[in-house]
Amino acid sequence: MLERIFGSKVFSHPLLRKYTALVHEDLAATYSRDVQKWLLIAPLIGIVTGLVIVLINLLILDLIWAKALPAYLAHHWMIPAGLLLGFVLTGLIMQFCTSDPDEHSTEEIIRSYHDHQGDIDMRPFWWKLLAAVTTVGSGGSAAMEGPSIYGGGAIGSWLWTKLRRFGLEPRDRRIMLISGAGAGMAAVFRAPLTGLVFALEMPYKDDLAHEALLPSLIASVVSYATLVAIVGSEPLFGFVGTTSFAAMDLLWSALLGLGIGIVGMVFDITFRRMRSLFVASRMPHTFKLAIGGIGTAICGLIFVSIYNDGLIPIGPNYEAVRAVLSSSHPSHVLVTFAILKMGATLFSITSGGVSAIFVPLLLTGGCLGSAFAQSIVHSPTVDLYAAVGMAAFIAAGYKTPLTAVVFVAETTGGHSFIIPSLIGAAVAYAISGEASVSGDQRLHEVTKIAGLTNVRASDVMQKHVVTVQSDVTLREFALSVAARHKHTIFPVRRDQRIIGLVSLSKVGSFPPEKWDTTLVESITDLSPTWVSEDCDLMEALRLLVREEAIQMLLVGSPDENLAGILTKTDILRGVDHTRGGTGEENGLRANSIK
Repeated sequence: MLERIFGSKVFSHPLLRKYTALVHEDLAATYSRDVQKWLLIAPLIGIVTGLVIVLINLLILDLIWAKALPAYLAHHWMIPAGLLLGFVLTGLIMQFCTSDPDEHSTEEIIRSYHDHQGDIDMRPFWWKLLAAVTTVGSGGSAAMEGPSIYGGGAIGSWLWTKLRRFGLEPRDRRIMLISGAGAGMAAVFRAPLTGLVFALEMPYKDDLAHEALLPSLIASVVSYATLVAIVGSEPLFGFVGTTSFAAMDLLWSALLGLGIGIVGMVFDITFRRMRSLFVASRMPHTFKLAIGGIGTAICGLIFVSIYNDGLIPIGPNYEAVRAVLSSSHPSHVLVTFAILKMGATLFSITSGGVSAIFVPLLLTGGCLGSAFAQSIVHSPTVDLYAAVGMAAFIAAGYKTPLTAVVFVAETTGGHSFIIPSLIGAAVAYAISGEASVSGDQRLHEVTKIAGLTNVRASDVMQKHVVTVQSDVTLREFALSVAARHKHTIFPVRRDQRIIGLVSLSKVGSFPPEKWDTTLVESITDLSPTWVSEDCDLMEALRLLVREEAIQMLLVGSPDENLAGILTKTDILRGVDHTRGGTGEENGLRANSIK
């Protein structure tokens, strides 16, 4: 149409063609990261996640817990009965309706992000959300962030499978997973900035998931907007409190952070130990949950038997957070509540309860902070120290100090608490060291190497693969395949299907006298990592440098034929492919990747 109006000669003018090319070059550089695709995908993640979180909120908080809490406070005998019933139902759901009853909530999202390229099994999705409803709704010491983070992350991963045809890369699935988790966090706490920061901090103890910044930002804001359009925009724990602080408050905040850092470290270690014991136990999963329900109920019964003032250290406890922030309680009541809340949380979650412990940590820290202000500082600004305690305990427990500070500011409305909370959170984070309630958080993201994101696994993989049959003995393997081929790892084949990997180091760990009676299959790693042929080498390198990762990736699909294998040496060949490196440089680089 423009050509008909202005004439074809205008568009063929050399100057116009020259400057059009320059504009195209500038736009290509500006959008080199394909950020425009997130302007469409991230809002979709946010909308779907926001709607699911609204449904979960209404079901647990407005329908179930709103009736269970008054009944528990009025009839104490209902506490053990209700918790036992809820936890047994949780155990039955997870034991019979999921493939792995110990994989759920935040930990499943973190594990998928690091180990499974963002892939979430959606078959038990609704069952796991239902298990979260029975856990939290019956009074488990947990809150809404567990199903919200899991639900949002799973939705992001699932949407990748539906939208992949529109040019999404394999590495985009991890980004969509973590963006969905952030969107879930933003919606459940009505705190979009918290959702963004949590998405970036969650996978690591001292690093950030930088690649997810833009999509997490958009998804969190849209998810928050979706929820508040239905339920309103008031801060979740909003209150009118202190608007200023003195210089001495900063020193006291640091001391409070030190104390909570120590308590948090002990809690983290205890949590991980108890969780390991329950996971390793061979008792039926339902029986584990029954023990957890009884333990949780005992903690609740002890408190209401001593202090019958409307508080109870079980359930989502949003009402308890508001009570701690807005009303005065004696220090001994607050400390007792904090201790029993930690005990109830340990029983609820380590036994297999389906949720997370963000709010339990928040509430415990708030109680300890309030008691600290009343008994040690003798300060009238109790709410200030409650906020500092909340941020400090989250930083010590989850290793997310920035999330802790932003969360306290957004959900309480106390923005003047940011600096004292930041000091307390930083000290608690440092004092608690590497201890964390999460066993799947990593320390660092792998360093980016220029060029690897533009090379695919199919470009450098080894297509001629030497395999070993699963039913041969170690002696036969050592004398035939291993002796003829100077490799250290071999794919293991059962008939025509690859089932895993076997390493020579594993063979060497067996006494030679047992080689004639031990089959290769018995020492095979049956959970190898598969990548698609279009996986870029940056993602492949990240998978190979994981903690305790076996040093070979299988290229293809477990349900199809093996297309090839990928090792660090092959990835270095990919570097040479983009840089034109020499064989000598290749050898030097091989020694640099550990």
